[in-house]
Amino acid sequence: MCGIVGYIGARQAAPLLLAGLEKLEYRGYDSAGICVVAPEENKLPYSKCLGKIVNLRAQTQDGAALPGRNGIGHTRWATHGTPSQANSHPHLSRDGRIALVHNGIIENYQELRLRAAGYDFLSETDSEAIVHLLERHYDGDPVAALRKTASELRGSFALGVLFAGHPNSLFALRKASPLIIGLGEGENFIASDVPALLAHTRRIIRMEEGAVAELTREGIRLWDAEGNSAAPAPETIEWDANAAQKDGHAHYTIKEIHEQPYALRRTIAPRLRGDEIDFGFTKISDQELRDCNCIYLLGCGSAYHVGMVGKYYLEKLCHVFAIPVLASEFRYAHPVVTERTLTIVVSQSGETADAREAMHEAQRLGSKVISIVNVKGSAIAVESDEVIYTHAGPEIGVATTKAYNVQLNALLLFALYMARVRGTTEEAYIKEEIHALHTLPEKMESFLFDVSTAQFYASEYCGGKDIYFLGRNVDYALALEGSLKLKEISYIHSEAYAAGELKHGTLALMEEGTPVVAVCAYAPLLDKMISNIVQVKARGAKVLAIAQEGERGLDNIADYVWHVPASFGFTQSALTILPMQLFAYYVALALGREIDQPRNLAKSVTVE
Repeated sequence: MCGIVGYIGARQAAPLLLAGLEKLEYRGYDSAGICVVAPEENKLPYSKCLGKIVNLRAQTQDGAALPGRNGIGHTRWATHGTPSQANSHPHLSRDGRIALVHNGIIENYQELRLRAAGYDFLSETDSEAIVHLLERHYDGDPVAALRKTASELRGSFALGVLFAGHPNSLFALRKASPLIIGLGEGENFIASDVPALLAHTRRIIRMEEGAVAELTREGIRLWDAEGNSAAPAPETIEWDANAAQKDGHAHYTIKEIHEQPYALRRTIAPRLRGDEIDFGFTKISDQELRDCNCIYLLGCGSAYHVGMVGKYYLEKLCHVFAIPVLASEFRYAHPVVTERTLTIVVSQSGETADAREAMHEAQRLGSKVISIVNVKGSAIAVESDEVIYTHAGPEIGVATTKAYNVQLNALLLFALYMARVRGTTEEAYIKEEIHALHTLPEKMESFLFDVSTAQFYASEYCGGKDIYFLGRNVDYALALEGSLKLKEISYIHSEAYAAGELKHGTLALMEEGTPVVAVCAYAPLLDKMISNIVQVKARGAKVLAIAQEGERGLDNIADYVWHVPASFGFTQSALTILPMQLFAYYVALALGREIDQPRNLAKSVTVE
């Protein structure tokens, strides 16, 4: 959740660290800090502050107040201890000779703090316990100290570390939290995520689990989890810095909503050759898909909602039990897993801590795992049996939009593939769904071309304190995501309910003027949705219905009807979610919210 940057080279480090941290602002944070190795003195001067990086820029005169060519920077999202200057990173050892920044969470930090008799802790953080351990283990060999320290830590951690006694080296350590190395000419970098590096290099190394790295101006040295020297495995980032810019849009969020047609093309193109679907699986056979009798769909937040939609895909097309489970609950629910169980893990970052631990539990119990992720080489992708990359490009807005939509369609494509393997759906139907997938991007583009309708409905509903979403079947699963998107970026209380449950309690919430969004794009249950709308209208609700183009049955029922292009079968889902994303964005815009970085939230949740 936090952002880490590090630099060593011939240029002044502090300005580069500040610029890199700004590229990671999308991850969410409440404080920031930088530290450098002072020239000649071999000291570790630092600066940190509450609030935005602009405050840190002012405090350091845009970095000029901290001269040095080797440094680390950090943006913190509070977990242990309130947002405060003392709890901000970097943290220094008692003698001021070691400084570190930390992303992750140390589960045994209280035990470590209790063992540190006589050590005067200056913060409430788990991270400060790490720098104390480093100081205790350091005897002149930074790598040995890092390895000894790591052996005593339980939890997840990505570390950037400076040692005053080694002014020409920058050290890094990674376990269960993402950290990458950027390779430059006469300079090298570390960062939590690619956007921090793109202004300088597109050649990166993704640090392996348990790896330690030493960076100098001239190059890098790597050691694996067992302490053996490891050969770097560089890769080239295919998207450039422009992909991580707003490109003329007011916010990353609206840019990413409009990128969905392009992202969807990138998702489906590598797997479709005409009517044929090819995932290139090598570790999960077609026979195992035929034998499968249960599929767990694991995810957190919007990724869990993908699983909710996917349940309808898989059960109808593949005739197999499909069970969406919140990843944070899976390990503690005593799941029934056999050799015929398949687990699908959905995660944009591929580093989501709850999803990763749930995946490990499924594997421990004997399940094969397929992951649907966006980030190549991420932990979940590497550790699953098979991976379906969505190829959506960077998603900077904290509230996911394009990643959610491409995950939906990657899962639909897999369901069609599995249905064909199992022979559970007629071939003509499968081909029609595939044809509809090919035409989806164009339909999405046509809908997104004019946002004036979204702006109007947002102006009508932005004054509500509560907004309720209703839907049936797959539309209920989509309504869950629409409601989440609204509450994430507008801070309006919102809930989604299965429309058939109205009479079992939800009607008690309906009164004069209650805002309701009724998702009515699932044609087989439209008549029942109309009946549900009549029920809430009778209690005074103000209803905005979302329906397919050409559907006129709602015109005299709902207060407003928002039409989306019609598409065949389950491909309708990709279109139905679009108005809900636009609605959330323009409501938040009308309310003046900080849309790309909503309060209390972070992009990549790497702690449980």
